[in-house]
Amino acid sequence: MIDFIQCTKCIYNSNTSGIVFDNKGVCSYCNEIEDLKTIYQTGKKKGEELFDQILKKIRNSGKNKKYDCIIGVSGGVDSCYLIHLAVTQWKLRPLAVHYDNTWNSAISTINLSKILKKLDIDLFTHVVNNKEINDIYKSFFIAGVPEIEASTDLGYACLLRKIASKYNIKFILEGHSFIDEGLSPIGINYFDGKYIKEIHKKFGSVKMKSYPLLTFSFFLKSVIFDRVKFLRPYWYIDYSKEYGKEILKNIYDWQDYGGNHLENRMSAFYHQVYLPQKFNIDLRLGYLSTQVRNKKISITEALAQLKKNSKIELNLIDYFRKRLSLSENDYNMIMSQRPKYWQSYPTYKKYFEYLSPLFYLFARLNLVTMSFYLKYCKKKNAYNN
Repeated sequence: MIDFIQCTKCIYNSNTSGIVFDNKGVCSYCNEIEDLKTIYQTGKKKGEELFDQILKKIRNSGKNKKYDCIIGVSGGVDSCYLIHLAVTQWKLRPLAVHYDNTWNSAISTINLSKILKKLDIDLFTHVVNNKEINDIYKSFFIAGVPEIEASTDLGYACLLRKIASKYNIKFILEGHSFIDEGLSPIGINYFDGKYIKEIHKKFGSVKMKSYPLLTFSFFLKSVIFDRVKFLRPYWYIDYSKEYGKEILKNIYDWQDYGGNHLENRMSAFYHQVYLPQKFNIDLRLGYLSTQVRNKKISITEALAQLKKNSKIELNLIDYFRKRLSLSENDYNMIMSQRPKYWQSYPTYKKYFEYLSPLFYLFARLNLVTMSFYLKYCKKKNAYNN
């Protein structure tokens, strides 16, 4: 029997999948974040200098073009504040790209419209056929795996690369901060194009036409031949989500949607209902761990918050059942079935691990994100589910 170990820097513990501890009791996820801080010099003068060099390259690449970069936008604080910085401080000319899975909240749509209109930014929106995306979601729900929202994240990534290729844009900016959001354990949320295709093939019934599936071949083509760079500015600069919110509220009348990643109703179901009730996974663990690492709260305070039940959006479960045409009995039956995990279905994972040295090079060149390399390409000692 393995002894229970609590990380000395966050609230991850030995029950967290893929975790190991050093001789000081610090977990591998905390150490990975410290490594990233060193690589990107996050929040330091050197980090700002590195990012300034990148900004010069972006502006040079955009000469004689309408746009010099793409910024993926959702209506949430991270992407909205990134658009604000790009235009008002960095003097970039972005094309905003939005992936619409038809589950957006009204608040997020209004937020996005306010900011883009005031900044006079063009928006490219790809709307997936609602019957098609509902069928993909239903397939994952029936499959019984945690990654019910995987199609959104991967479809979004594929769309960004396709639009970059279409307009010959060489830089894509994303509003992700490992300081504020951390790195999620691999057992919680692994997915790739093969995973989505195989689960939908087994459990779905509506043909995928409008959904942008990120295949391994297209991914490599985009990385090697298009050489589109994925950049996360918050990995270099000093970024505070709370400060970003205040700026957006004061300048654009941006409205808070009530929680982390709750600007989309599928995302809300995933965070508030699906993971906690079916898999006993509370994603607040990751967010609260970042709060502890950043010394905003103590481990004791974080664990106390974790014990409190999270608030569930009114009528959220009924909305989910209606969208996916599930009876109450069918919903309850599936939720009560024994969970399955990504290891039960075909994926590209072995290819990513085999090509790990190559993808590390790609990550250092910003052709893929470093978090992609850490999660998809590095072998973990164990996957505890």
